[in-house]
Amino acid sequence: MKFGTSGLRGLSVDLKGRASALYATAFARHLLKLGKIQPADPILVGRDFRDSSPAIAATCIGALERAGLKPIDCGAVPTPALALYGLKLKAAALMVTGSHIPADRNGIKFYRPDGEIDKDDEASISAEAAAIGDFPLDETPGKAPDHSAQAEAIFFARNAALLSPNALAGLTVGVYEHSTVARDLLGSVLSHFGARVVALGRSETFIPVDTEAVSAETIFLMREWAKKYRLDAIVSADGDGDRPLVADESGEPLRGDVLGLMAANFLGAKVVVTPVTSNSGIEAAGGFTVTRTRVGSPFVIAGMDAALAEGRDKVVGFEANGGTLTATTFSVGGQMLDALPTRDCFLPILAALHAAAKNKQPLSTVASGYRLPCAAADRLENFPIETSAALMAHLRASDADLTAFLAPLGKPAQTSDIDGLRVTLEDGRIIHFRPSGNAPEMRCYVEAPTENDAKNLLEQGLGLIRTYASHSA
Repeated sequence: MKFGTSGLRGLSVDLKGRASALYATAFARHLLKLGKIQPADPILVGRDFRDSSPAIAATCIGALERAGLKPIDCGAVPTPALALYGLKLKAAALMVTGSHIPADRNGIKFYRPDGEIDKDDEASISAEAAAIGDFPLDETPGKAPDHSAQAEAIFFARNAALLSPNALAGLTVGVYEHSTVARDLLGSVLSHFGARVVALGRSETFIPVDTEAVSAETIFLMREWAKKYRLDAIVSADGDGDRPLVADESGEPLRGDVLGLMAANFLGAKVVVTPVTSNSGIEAAGGFTVTRTRVGSPFVIAGMDAALAEGRDKVVGFEANGGTLTATTFSVGGQMLDALPTRDCFLPILAALHAAAKNKQPLSTVASGYRLPCAAADRLENFPIETSAALMAHLRASDADLTAFLAPLGKPAQTSDIDGLRVTLEDGRIIHFRPSGNAPEMRCYVEAPTENDAKNLLEQGLGLIRTYASHSA
């Protein structure tokens, strides 16, 4: 098991049984030692729709109960809904999910009573697990009271207060339901605001949807649905509902960082914290201060905490996948929106649709109005971690190695090593190589003057990675 950019991840077969009991126990011991919780305190457990998730969640419930806590089963619920319920109850929480990664993998996200764990917590949980080591550990699954309805109700109420009644009236919005735990709540919230909702593609088999690198198959489906049903937009989310997917009236997906930017503007943010992989034009796109971080919600949260420590107000974070976090309370339509410092797909989805409805413009027009550099991203799946590590070491070894590697694309003018390697070429185009922190994947992000230029640069960048891998095999 390994902590990635957000939570513990590994193969489902490895996480079932002892591993899930081990890390649930380690998490409980960590919080008890810190004094963040007390014996007999409630602790929430949620899950996504993966085949392995119910068994892993049940094992966690049993382990947490034996650790002296009182587990509460929140069922299949979006991660931001679980996190919000935990904040309301001042209770810790575990979310069993692998987010967007393939179905043969899974993971656990951990929350203290005051919010998402940080990197120090991850290190301490890992140390507790290592201390238990191979000692006998009871893996018996447990049962707990079902609070799924309560968690969903609180989250629905939060989103129902974001817009005025009938704010989305006149819009026809497709909800790509697939296997995301956000599917039913998305439809309910959009209907609440007067949108005509068309349910699309519901699946009882888990489908991994990566909102940061939308597959060609998903784009094809959305284009066909947009034409068939004359949709104004299509919305969806990843497996656990913390990353948004929004496509415009033609079925073309909007980049997640554009959605985060829309959410920041909707809230009137003064400070935006976002990873280095988000669009380079964000700094010039709004009247706020921008802080760049490494990829992963713990780093974004650390950046938001730093802004709070400086006395800053109206602090928002978002990632290139669109997941949006709020660190402060905001006034929205005369009502107060409490801070929710974990990734949320609902806020950016509603912000984007509200902008289209309010301006009476197609969603594509709203997005293009930001005039951001054209960006694209994709990944090579099942890419050995050892190969990605060797590639990054090679690119960082010397200027000569980097220049030779990028020779088919252009000459490097500037580099950033915040997370992966981000290179600005002499002609102003940007290419960024970064191993995934959650799975054996190699990611590539690019920016260029036109969509076609970005597409070509992305294909070339992925081609360079493939060539390196074949030569090193």
